Amino acid sequence: MKQLLILLLGLLLTGAAYAHGGEDHGDGAKAAAPAGATSFSVAALSEQFEVLLRYEPLEGGQPADLRLFLSDYATNVPIKGAKLTLTNPEDAKLKWVVTEQEPGVYLVEGEFPANKAYSFALNVVAGERADLMLLDGIKVGEKLPATTSPAAAAPGLFSSWKTILALVGAFVLGIGLTALLLRRRRQPPVPPAPEPALSARRHSPLA
Repeated sequence: MKQLLILLLGLLLTGAAYAHGGEDHGDGAKAAAPAGATSFSVAALSEQFEVLLRYEPLEGGQPADLRLFLSDYATNVPIKGAKLTLTNPEDAKLKWVVTEQEPGVYLVEGEFPANKAYSFALNVVAGERADLMLLDGIKVGEKLPATTSPAAAAPGLFSSWKTILALVGAFVLGIGLTALLLRRRRQPPVPPAPEPALSARRHSPLA
């Protein structure tokens, strides 16, 4: 009985481990954008300004349109009328045209020649304030993470249900085995069979 219970427990542990086999608990590198996002973003801060650069997937050798959001660091108020100059430390020959679309929102147009990582050295002049900031990690050629579809999530859900059913079945089976064991222990012992009549006559004084 004990061996059967140990075997049952081992099967349960194996099923639970199999159900969690597809999970990743490692500390791998995080994606540049979360699953389901429609654009990438890069941010930079200084004592005066806050900059957010947002862009859709870029391809080397193709026209690139990026949007730059400029605001005051202390108040988070959009800064309008700023003069922005962008250069690339990786290739000083690249040229970028900056156009203000609305207060604090600027369109950056140009072209990256290759699919690789680039950075922007951003020179900001807003009234009497000026600063030089670095926007690093612009990955040209990188694709957005794919959104997990319901069909892909179905196997994991199915495995979870299999684990639950296995646990319920094992619980019911354990109750049944326990009841059977208690029933056998409570049965009265079988009395010994009586001796044959011939044996009784041989020992009788009247024989």
